[in-house]
Amino acid sequence: MSAWAVIVAGGTGTRMGSAQPKQLLTVGGITIIERTVRLFAGNPEIEGIVVAAAESAIDGIREALDAYPVIVVIGGAERQDSVIKALGAVPDSVDVVLVHDAVRPFVQKRVIAECIAKAREFGAVSVMRPLKETIKVVEDGIVVETPDRSRLWITQTPQAFRIALLRKAHERARKSGFKATDDCMLVEELGIRVHCVEGDDYNIKITTPADMVFAEAVCRLFEQGDK
Repeated sequence: MSAWAVIVAGGTGTRMGSAQPKQLLTVGGITIIERTVRLFAGNPEIEGIVVAAAESAIDGIREALDAYPVIVVIGGAERQDSVIKALGAVPDSVDVVLVHDAVRPFVQKRVIAECIAKAREFGAVSVMRPLKETIKVVEDGIVVETPDRSRLWITQTPQAFRIALLRKAHERARKSGFKATDDCMLVEELGIRVHCVEGDDYNIKITTPADMVFAEAVCRLFEQGDK
């Protein structure tokens, strides 16, 4: 049974405030997109990688990934559209697909391996970590509810699925017009249970300038072999 990775790299870096897409910024002298892709390219269980990139950034991404055997496709207007386009480049013979954010370059090997194994067993999994902060529901500047944080987890990626299940979920969402912020939401709409793989605080999504500062520190830990 084979596994492929879909890397979603359609962001334009608006919140980063940079002149170029955030995935082409460098951490430790290497572009974020290359750091992310090489996590999967170096994994013996991953047989292929598809990167869905914004059309405006596709030349830069292809150049950054020139040394890697990846398929780069033009993504869509929304994340959901980009995943659909990437899935179109994945062979039908593939068993499991992992969907991962291009700007999460510090996911650990243990996490990827657990995702693949649990997706084969259960059909759908997501990397998550327990929430540490207290969450408030606010309406019009007023706190209206404080949810029990013991039941709240933060979603990370990768999320992994049996590919037939993920394609079915996307097709149903396309027909119904349902929009989701991650792929697990689409699978949940089918009534499928999503199992959890526990992540960690290092698997950050680099979105803002403050994230870049933390990313440089995490990069040093990983390169020193401390993580």
